[in-house]
Amino acid sequence: MTAIVQGPSAVFARPVSAGREHAIATTLDFDTFYRETAHRVIHLVYATTGDLSLAQDCTQEAYARAWQRWSQVSKADDPLSWVRTVARRLAISQWRKDTNRTEAHRRLSLVPAPTAEPNEDRAYIVEALKTLSPQHREVLAMHYLLDMSLEAISEDLGAPLGTVKARLHHGRKALAEKLRAKGASS
Repeated sequence: MTAIVQGPSAVFARPVSAGREHAIATTLDFDTFYRETAHRVIHLVYATTGDLSLAQDCTQEAYARAWQRWSQVSKADDPLSWVRTVARRLAISQWRKDTNRTEAHRRLSLVPAPTAEPNEDRAYIVEALKTLSPQHREVLAMHYLLDMSLEAISEDLGAPLGTVKARLHHGRKALAEKLRAKGASS
């Protein structure tokens, strides 16, 4: 086999030993997978948490874990589902830690009152999403940001289809009420 290597000013072929052939194919497969899917996972975790920095960190960690286990993850029915699940679980874990820390600081009066967010439409939508339950935010993000079918969401979350439908319905309703309230106050 010959590997194509791109140098600073040229592309050239270099012979590859049989043992390295699989490693190069695996690396290229993972690199392609990462480039084509990472932004979608960031969007999902951001929509679920409302924290872009957390979304980026959790997504990066999820892909790092996928890379470490790529020989198994790549053979899964849906490797992206594996990465999304890991990223969401990391975000939930971080959220729990932050919530517990904030509550402890609040009890000790170490946390100042939160400052108001900028009054922009985007900030308002994120704030409206934050008022929903994590389950509703998650289903809304998966359905609208990742364009996933209800069946795919059900499979990804390991939840019954009826539960996913109910979460989507109630999440839409609650979000619409928040956005209507914004429209009425403007």
